[in-house]
Amino acid sequence: MATTAKSKNTTTKDTFSKETYMTWFKSMLSMRRFEEKAGQLYGQQKIKGFCHLYIGQEACVAGAVSALKKGDKYITAYRDHAHPIALGSDPKAIMAELFAKETGISKGKGGSMHMFDKENHFFGGHGIVGGQIPLGAGIAFAEKYNGTDNLCVCYMGDGAVRQGAFHEALNMAMTWKLPVIFVIENNGYAMGTSVSRTSNVTELYQLGEAYSMPSEPVDAMSVEAVHKAIEKSAKSIRDGGGPVLLEFRTYRYKGHSMSDPAKYRTKDELEEYKQRDPIEQVRQVILKKKYASEDDLNTIDSEIKEDVVACVKFAEESNFPDPSEAMRDVYAQEDYPYIVD
Repeated sequence: MATTAKSKNTTTKDTFSKETYMTWFKSMLSMRRFEEKAGQLYGQQKIKGFCHLYIGQEACVAGAVSALKKGDKYITAYRDHAHPIALGSDPKAIMAELFAKETGISKGKGGSMHMFDKENHFFGGHGIVGGQIPLGAGIAFAEKYNGTDNLCVCYMGDGAVRQGAFHEALNMAMTWKLPVIFVIENNGYAMGTSVSRTSNVTELYQLGEAYSMPSEPVDAMSVEAVHKAIEKSAKSIRDGGGPVLLEFRTYRYKGHSMSDPAKYRTKDELEEYKQRDPIEQVRQVILKKKYASEDDLNTIDSEIKEDVVACVKFAEESNFPDPSEAMRDVYAQEDYPYIVD
């Protein structure tokens, strides 16, 4: 499975290379096919608990990863399967985590909402709404304290900006000029309630302006727009400009979670967004510029589907964690008396 959206020779001012478009296509399609299979498996009750799919929002991650460098950190909420895929984590381990198996990326203990991959700088996967926002600021503080030029990208949903932790983190990040990009993935609905019904401020990027934080909206159905916005923000941060807030205007094709029939929106609204599907937009550029043929792209799709099937096989054949693992990883060290061997 093609997983990483990093590429060389990414831009020449306003254009992107063939390599970048092909990388985006493979990365976003990998996310899409993985999530489609996850939804199917949930319906078969092979995946249990909560499950929040990323279908439609793939550009939010692919464009960010291609714009940043190795060493930059990522943190998000519970809609978190796609992020590690884009960062290069083993998709077999991600699928195994959904199955609660010991070979999972969080050893089968986190499930759908709590994915972690330290090697690829992915720090979750957090089930508490807004809980990851001060953590993202804290990761950025650590980078500044240690004198690196790394930054942290902290993703959140549009509902999370109603939490006090959001405002506290923005205030502290701006006061200390922390190297963090706060990304609001505004898919229009906090669970099942539209933004317009929960706040007088519907232009969510304006929330950052209250703290004099550079803030702007981004068309996140366009992977090119996401890349450019993240690239611009990262340069500002590395030049010492302090944190940035970006409102990614995106859309999820499925409900908030697998238990959500999404009856609060119209079919016309859904179809309108699908006309601007981020993967299809990239596909059309590739075909128009003759970077690859339709047959080439279909072959890539078939290979990704085969990889996803292999992920499922790996997950199904893996073992559940031993009961003795229940108390491990609760603390940073394993020499506490609470550990049961």
